[in-house]
Amino acid sequence: MGDLVIEVDVAVVGGGPGGYSAAFRCAELGLETVVVDAAKRLGGACLWEGCIPSKALLHVAALIEDAERAREVGIDFGEPRVSLDPLRKWKAERVVGRLARGLAAVAKARGVEVIGGRAVFESSRELRVEGDEPQKVRFKHAVIATGSAPTSLPGLALASDRVIDSTAALELAEVPDRLLVIGGGYIGLELGQVYAALGSSVTLAEMTDGLLPGVDRALVQPLARRCEKLFTKIRLSTKVTSLLERGSAIETRFDGDDVAVFDRVLVAVGRRPASAGLGLEMTRARADARGFIAVDDRCRTVDPAIYAVGDVTGEPMLAHRAMRQGKVAAEVIAGRPAAFDNVVVPAVVFTDPEVAWCGLTETQAAREGRTVKVAKREWAASGRALTLGRSDGLTKLVADPDTGRVLGVGIVGPGAGELIAEGALAVETALTVEDLAATIHTHPTLSETLMEAAESLLRSGS
Repeated sequence: MGDLVIEVDVAVVGGGPGGYSAAFRCAELGLETVVVDAAKRLGGACLWEGCIPSKALLHVAALIEDAERAREVGIDFGEPRVSLDPLRKWKAERVVGRLARGLAAVAKARGVEVIGGRAVFESSRELRVEGDEPQKVRFKHAVIATGSAPTSLPGLALASDRVIDSTAALELAEVPDRLLVIGGGYIGLELGQVYAALGSSVTLAEMTDGLLPGVDRALVQPLARRCEKLFTKIRLSTKVTSLLERGSAIETRFDGDDVAVFDRVLVAVGRRPASAGLGLEMTRARADARGFIAVDDRCRTVDPAIYAVGDVTGEPMLAHRAMRQGKVAAEVIAGRPAAFDNVVVPAVVFTDPEVAWCGLTETQAAREGRTVKVAKREWAASGRALTLGRSDGLTKLVADPDTGRVLGVGIVGPGAGELIAEGALAVETALTVEDLAATIHTHPTLSETLMEAAESLLRSGS
């Protein structure tokens, strides 16, 4: 007997945020759509192994830190006691499980079938699904939304369950006494803070001379100060040269022949596109040397039948970018006028304090030789920040000196991930500094710092 053959309008490869957003929108627009996902589930790495579980654990870390800060105002809850079994169950069932059930319900309501198996292109019109029930899917259009996977350290491969990536770290198998985090980017800092709050002695090693490489230094500074208190040691401009398993520990050698021993090592040096093994050679679509699939502003590859969205299409590798691209691809497939022409894609590091930014940065403007006006509003002058006991924040505006247009916004402090939405709206809709300053902001709130930064730019120009 031959393989079962399914014929649809759209086949979406990958069930993550970009994939399910594309599938749901396609279904809304009357296109018969299936999702092919290796795990036969929606949500992808974001829901199951990344964004959602990490934010759940960061919330737990924040609760522990809040209990500690409460002593400053005369409230003492005593030393927190962490029970891993209930914590893992809450994360898995009450957070991840609930969202997963919600996505499955939406798929059912919209008539989107989820097929389990590994999808491989056999042509620009047909997929082979490898799995327990091999089948083929013939389609008019396909959307590649396979996402990304953690990057390993080149030359430092060690087959040990004591050397983990972000996926394993989120499982909370244990809270090690001594944890080494390799990588000072957002993944390393977020998970490092989680484990430090849970009781690990955390050492962080970063190859460059600062945390969050590429992010505005003024925004990173308050976070760096916080990490210096939370972590046992931060080793900047440091390279890990070898990892060796010694009994129940990992012996780590750094450049300069410095040696230290850790119970676990978390490798958090970035992510790579998951484009290998898709059978792209059977289509006109191609991945570059780094594995990224090139697309235009309508999410089309060079193969007219195949689209791609999300991490597999390049930086920034962010779920909300993937979701927007997924909707654009669906609308273009349906013949609607749509394009991924957004001016900004906001980014957030969900550490304590949070760091968020969008649009043009001061550093980028200097690199491009572009003249800008910059305003910084320290949260030490914010009434709301003081009532929260968090005066360590900063709001920063970058504007065009001639037109007054807001070109970029950066925020560091608790809730920065929520506050950056106003900054993204300002840049996306070409608001001016005067527009921000003239908009009444609720008092007392942290959002006032955007208005106050705008006001300071107007005063400097008067």
